[in-house]
Amino acid sequence: MKPAAQLFFYLLLFFSHSNIYAQKDDYTKKIDSLIEIKNPRTFNGVILVTQNGKVKYSKAYGVANIKTGVPLKLDDQFEIMSNSKQVTAVLLLKEVEKGKVNLQDPIKKYLPTLTQPWADSVTVHQLLNHTHGIVDVEKPLAFKPGTDFKYGNLSNILLGKIIENTSHRKYSELANDLFRELKMKNTFCYTPTNLRNLVSGHMSNDSGFTVVEKSFIDDENLPADGVISTVKDMAIWNSSLHKGKILNPKTYALMTTTSVMSEHDVFGKGKMGYGYAIRIVKANGINYFGHTGLGDGFASLNVYIPQSDTSIIILENQMSEKSDAYYYFETLIRDIVLKSSLVKK
Repeated sequence: MKPAAQLFFYLLLFFSHSNIYAQKDDYTKKIDSLIEIKNPRTFNGVILVTQNGKVKYSKAYGVANIKTGVPLKLDDQFEIMSNSKQVTAVLLLKEVEKGKVNLQDPIKKYLPTLTQPWADSVTVHQLLNHTHGIVDVEKPLAFKPGTDFKYGNLSNILLGKIIENTSHRKYSELANDLFRELKMKNTFCYTPTNLRNLVSGHMSNDSGFTVVEKSFIDDENLPADGVISTVKDMAIWNSSLHKGKILNPKTYALMTTTSVMSEHDVFGKGKMGYGYAIRIVKANGINYFGHTGLGDGFASLNVYIPQSDTSIIILENQMSEKSDAYYYFETLIRDIVLKSSLVKK
């Protein structure tokens, strides 16, 4: 082959491979461009997309603390807020597997100190899927158990007490043991005396960032909001949970099967399925599981797509003061991946 022809052949080969790669990766540039925008707010957090255990996209963008200006790193730890509820659901279901809890039992059986008459009618199942109607342990129910959905932290606080009463161990001990078992080395229950690499939470508005100086997390609401984690560890959690490494098939099916319908703007208009601390969604022909977390100057989104074994995990250490911007980037990044070749093959 002549030198000129040989050069043309190699150039053709190079651009063909480049074009094939570009067709396969139709999400990186879109996500990169998205997180550069400044309106309606800026992005400040860490993103991880994995498939079949392999990293497909990862980026830390922004600062760990606005006062110091230290850049975020992929291994930084975040408060995952209500994504903690999934851990509580799993710990409760492990008590079910041991025969210590029956989901259809009234909660009075496991929480004998409750004095309201509804403690004899609300079931453990109804705590798990937020259909209990409890607004305050000292007040009457807001609705008849099982007839409506009202999301909140109180149900998980009560679930945490059930777990402690039936296991005779502290919630934090059980959760931290589970994280060690799963080799989630950078995940733990919040404690004010050992924050490890926890980044600062921030409130954001048009004027900029303000550091959240004090967390509202305490021992009581650990089961609702108290887990600290990283994007990498949350990918381990997804893989372990959805591939049968934590729960047996029966209890996993209970957790991931729709038991009530509810609405959440992040997952689309109209009601979708809710199981136990997990939303069951179908969008553009794709079935996936998801949940959000918000508070203390943090926002999080955890999505798992079973058919392609894909995780989308976004952790931000900022919380917008504008409710319509809470999950602005999380929603758009999720949509980019859902429409990409990673999922639609």
